[in-house]
Amino acid sequence: MLLETGLLQEKERWIWEMIQPERLMRLYQVLNQRTRYISVLLEAVDDGHNQAAVLRTADAFGIQNISVVTGNKPFEPSKKITQGSHKWLTIRKKPDLQTAIKDLKSEGYQIYATYLGDDAVPIGEIDLSKPTVLIFGNEHKGISKEAANLADGKFYIPMYGFVQSFNISVAAALALQEVTKRAREIAGDRYGLTDEEKRELLLEWIMKTLRPQVRKKVQKKLEMSRQTPANQKSSVHRLTG
Repeated sequence: MLLETGLLQEKERWIWEMIQPERLMRLYQVLNQRTRYISVLLEAVDDGHNQAAVLRTADAFGIQNISVVTGNKPFEPSKKITQGSHKWLTIRKKPDLQTAIKDLKSEGYQIYATYLGDDAVPIGEIDLSKPTVLIFGNEHKGISKEAANLADGKFYIPMYGFVQSFNISVAAALALQEVTKRAREIAGDRYGLTDEEKRELLLEWIMKTLRPQVRKKVQKKLEMSRQTPANQKSSVHRLTG
């Protein structure tokens, strides 16, 4: 089936035959639910448990890309919390917020930030007709003024009690559940990964599934195979040219 879809090629059979068929099928099933249509940007989220909780939530809802701008502490999500989910995500660390947002907008994203100000809209009213990034800010300060100014829009999660805000891990879970559900319906075929993205990501996941020692051997063999065609072409040119 993977050969028929083009996600794997016959010449790569020696790689994926190292993996149990059930594991390979699981990778395929998850891959078909993955999206880059919705993405996440973490701004100065310092607590490792909160970092991990957002990553785990993103994985659970099929979100592939996470951009990170660090604050006062490094980005070191708790592996006890992520339960391994972090290794299946594409985590991109950015030097500063301006660069992060500039890069995301150049990729066609609109940016929405969590915010409690007057110009914020309920999360259910975010326009999801375009690829969208949600910014989640610092545990205590929320998003920065810079983030609020650079964002295309702001949103909040409606609450009806005495508290005015959720813990970031709860906020991320509620927000991502809402936007992924609506985006699937609105974006249709645009929501999922392209065939090329699926193939690239599947091979990356397969490599991560292999044991470290086996992975090194496979990588070395792949590097040698990439060099061989060029050498062969050169030899043919010398004989015929």
